[in-house]
Amino acid sequence: VSLGDARLAREVARKQLEKGIDPSDARKSEKRVAKIAAGDTFKSVADEWFKSQSPKWVESYSERLHSRLEADLLPRLGRRPIAHIKPIEVLDAIRAIERRGAVEMARRVLQMASAIFRYGVATSRCERDPTADLRGALGARAPTKHRSALKGTELPEFLRSLEAYDGEELTKLAVKLALLTMVRTEEIRFATWDEFEDLDGKEPLWRISAARMKMRRPHLVPLSPQAVAVLRQVDRLNGGHRLVFAAETKSGAISENTMLYALYRLGYHGRATVHGFRSTASTNLNERQFNRDWVEMQLAHSDDGVRAAYNAAEWLPGRRDMMNWWANYLQKAGVPSPD
Repeated sequence: VSLGDARLAREVARKQLEKGIDPSDARKSEKRVAKIAAGDTFKSVADEWFKSQSPKWVESYSERLHSRLEADLLPRLGRRPIAHIKPIEVLDAIRAIERRGAVEMARRVLQMASAIFRYGVATSRCERDPTADLRGALGARAPTKHRSALKGTELPEFLRSLEAYDGEELTKLAVKLALLTMVRTEEIRFATWDEFEDLDGKEPLWRISAARMKMRRPHLVPLSPQAVAVLRQVDRLNGGHRLVFAAETKSGAISENTMLYALYRLGYHGRATVHGFRSTASTNLNERQFNRDWVEMQLAHSDDGVRAAYNAAEWLPGRRDMMNWWANYLQKAGVPSPD
């Protein structure tokens, strides 16, 4: 230790004593903080953040997020103490994603990195979120490309083509059920028979659990007579399985792209998607001036607070009338009732 450094250390110690601080204890505390900071790598904090958040995510979303974390952030930042990571290090990781042409993905990964850093701040592992300094540094966002959706005038031709579909009958029925219920592809694929209630009664219902929903909230789907008829046809074709649309795949259900490829086979590549059915239905129902809240609830869009929990059941009678109208509209446009 040089004489100058020794004098400086003495002066620091003197000032600490004047404040009632034991210099020896202060040095030990500094060493403990440094040791903890060195051990709190980005990976350890990221793993803790992921574990704390994943219970509120559906499994498919959780898997996608973990894949992005493993592929895009941990290789570059994982071993670094989170408190020492600079904005330029995060930017380098994001730039690598942009170079793949995945500009929108880069933004999503940056959002995830920000959430991890903010968790680190909240748990005293770092002092700030360095991603805040990257505002304006990312590549320009590409124009939003909405999923292809059929127009009302295109429905008759599409429905006639669907009825004449010469592929797997189970696939055709899955497409019909998606069109009749306005649910997402994942909700169709992993539907189980025990989710359906009162199929022989006057108020048939599809009760999808919160664990299977994107918004982690139970979803009630009133079923029209046409939707029930489709389910009856599926039961005759594929009965005996727990899953409604069971198949010999790794997941036990029809694959993620089964219905989409059926649309391609019908000649609708780039013209229609299964997810686009939701937009088609929403547009038609809103044009007929059905209650907007009924439409949004049928789509299972987010509506936070007590209002959402109350109206999930309160709007069921109105939504049932609306979905019966929609099924009748489709039938008149070109869908004969299943036998």
